[in-house]
Amino acid sequence: MLRLTPRRLEETAEFDMTAARRQFAERNWVRVRGFIEPSLLETLHRELAHASFYDRSHGSIGTELCLVSGALTAALELMANDSELLDVVEALTGCGPLGCFAGRVYRMVPSAAHYDTWHSDVGEDRRIAMSVNLSTSEYSGGVTEFRRVGDERPFDSVANTGLGDAIFFRIDPGLSHRVTPVEGREPKTAWAGWFRSSPRFEDLIRDRLLSASQPPTLEPERS
Repeated sequence: MLRLTPRRLEETAEFDMTAARRQFAERNWVRVRGFIEPSLLETLHRELAHASFYDRSHGSIGTELCLVSGALTAALELMANDSELLDVVEALTGCGPLGCFAGRVYRMVPSAAHYDTWHSDVGEDRRIAMSVNLSTSEYSGGVTEFRRVGDERPFDSVANTGLGDAIFFRIDPGLSHRVTPVEGREPKTAWAGWFRSSPRFEDLIRDRLLSASQPPTLEPERS
């Protein structure tokens, strides 16, 4: 088993890295069941129950609700940028070296006009995408589909409805993906983002601190 706990990433003998690597190489994605440890998942659900979301548009790609930045998003960012996790994702996908993870928590609500269209996520040195199911109950729809550029039909898909399960998939100019509309009554909540080859997480934090320490630029007064 490969799972994220409040303190560290745990990899047990039951987790078959060889089989997982083979699936990723053959299908360009792999699912890790139970990626979020149960007590951590319970904590995340408790925090999300009273968290604030805002409407977010990704241009022509799609719309969703997005978790407002705060203590919860900061904690998730620290966990995702643990060096052990970066090393394991490198070993799992063969797409290293990886420098950092950048992501968000989003929610797609049935009948709320939320949608996601075909796109590749190529750019900003993104190598691997991760999507972790943080929903509190099983939802319908919200399937991640994959297709090759130039094709009209997907070559594969995965309904990542297991609570705390994660999928990892390749970012490549020749591949695109989308999430189908969520149906029924239950929303889909996911922690999603990208493992990037650069910058290193330490450099990302340093740049943020330097930017925050800069005095604001004042516009000259007009006479």
